[in-house]
Amino acid sequence: MLEHECFQRIVGFANCLFRIFAPILFAFYQAQMALLAAWNSALKWPFVGSVFAACTFNFGPQAVTCSHLDFGNLAWGWCSITSLGWFNADRGGHLILWDLKLIIRFPPGATILIPSAIIRHSNIPVQPHEKRFSFVQYTAGGLFRWIHNGYMTDEDFLKKLTMESREAQDAEAETRWEEGVKMFSIIDDL
Repeated sequence: MLEHECFQRIVGFANCLFRIFAPILFAFYQAQMALLAAWNSALKWPFVGSVFAACTFNFGPQAVTCSHLDFGNLAWGWCSITSLGWFNADRGGHLILWDLKLIIRFPPGATILIPSAIIRHSNIPVQPHEKRFSFVQYTAGGLFRWIHNGYMTDEDFLKKLTMESREAQDAEAETRWEEGVKMFSIIDDL
């Protein structure tokens, strides 16, 4: 699947959407993944040129999710969701963004990028005779922490800190969320 042209195109499209609608966040992902690749050249990305470190293929045959948050993803990060299959998008397969009180028609071939760690989301089932699949791209928040910690776990990183550097780290942690949210674009930025 990773080498199939259709998924390569979906990946390219998602990267393009990300770069256009969240250029600062996209650049952050790109820079962080470059640091990770430079740290260990043996690491393999699912797709060459993608800023996402991981992907999931949901082959159903009627892929549906309950309302959830993707806690493992970067809190302010985006994930790409692509709807696939053969179904009547007027009767099912809709994407629900619970916290925004939105139900979005989500036909086969549609792609959306959302901050999946902070917006509860799910989808509506399709009709019994229909097929729905999804393809999701994301990057775990733990990878960003690994890079931030100098390529070590939180536990090992915290063991190495002095009292002063621990206080500085705690102060930085308090503002990390705000710094992350500043990477979101507003319409005037685009």
